[in-house]
Amino acid sequence: MDLYQWFDKGMTIQEYIDSMKKNKEGMLHIYESFRLPEDEDFFRKVKAKNLRVIALTEDWCGDAMLNNPILFKLAEKTGMEVRLLLRDDNLELMDQYLTNGKSRSIPIYIFIDEDGNEVAKWGPRAEKIQQFVDDARQELPPKDAADFEEKAKEVYANIGQTFQQREDFWLEVYESMKAALA
Repeated sequence: MDLYQWFDKGMTIQEYIDSMKKNKEGMLHIYESFRLPEDEDFFRKVKAKNLRVIALTEDWCGDAMLNNPILFKLAEKTGMEVRLLLRDDNLELMDQYLTNGKSRSIPIYIFIDEDGNEVAKWGPRAEKIQQFVDDARQELPPKDAADFEEKAKEVYANIGQTFQQREDFWLEVYESMKAALA
């Protein structure tokens, strides 16, 4: 299946938001709070490319909660149409965009031109965010430890809260997406 067929298969932003069962409040908080920087030259260049975006995502994913609203704002500003596909229902596409060749990490954004050709890919995390997550995971006990599940829930809850509060993280995500599209 070519990328344009995947795009056509996806949900609109509103359909995705309406379907969300997890992280909806956090995602909407970031969406309503984030302001794009004054970057008119960049916005004009992206708009001129007439791109579309395929977003592989899931509502349970904290990274998607952080990144999707930044993408949505950028898409609105530049006229990019976004279609969202649930990762777990679209493994055939997901498996073409594995992180480090093995992980089904999300979100993954595939930017395509009018002919359905991939022109850029972004995800699952900006570099600064990856470092923050790696550092947070250092607090976890070994996976075979009796308290691993409990500690993992605490660490990931803290990461999610941080994603909702740190405006510098939102800007870092934006800058990372900008670099991918430049």
